Amino acid sequence: MSTTTAQRGKLNRPTKVKTQLVHFEFTAAEAKSVCIAGTFNDWHPGVSPMVPLGNGRWVKNLMLSPGDYEYCLVVDGEWRPDPQAGETIANPFGGLNSVLKVAAPASPQPSSNERHLLTAST
Repeated sequence: MSTTTAQRGKLNRPTKVKTQLVHFEFTAAEAKSVCIAGTFNDWHPGVSPMVPLGNGRWVKNLMLSPGDYEYCLVVDGEWRPDPQAGETIANPFGGLNSVLKVAAPASPQPSSNERHLLTAST
């Protein structure tokens, strides 16, 4: 029996990674559509469309595993960094990606009312 699959007769099961609620907000009065594309969704903007709340305000909640992510806002087809992101990094296309760092939850696990909330807004 391999030590990678069993240890002293017990199966090694992957540890379940706890996800964190991440809240995004963006305001652009002229926008007709806003999506979020990043390393968390393989850069597919259609996977994470933001929800319009009116008056140019857009929101989206995502459940993400702990880690560092790069992302852009896609506003009416135009890829742009989040102006409220605390950090950006150059991308291979000559532009900038926003950086999002999702921390691992502290032990013991917080209740659902105490989830870590990150906000990106303009």
